[in-house]
Amino acid sequence: MSQHPTLMAAGELRAALEAHARGDVPATVAALMSIDAASWTAIRDRLAVLGGTLPELLATVERERS
Repeated sequence: MSQHPTLMAAGELRAALEAHARGDVPATVAALMSIDAASWTAIRDRLAVLGGTLPELLATVERERS
């Protein structure tokens, strides 16, 4: 497994999920693009361990918003 995501990356992921829940696509993309490569790898690996991917996580947020 990769390193831990930075606190900054965790905050950016949270911001992306919140923006996605609001339907704010530009803010979602901006937050995701702000995540450094090493943290992105760690986030991706953790999602995989949980049996999911970022698109699946975003779809869950979307379903709960509806």
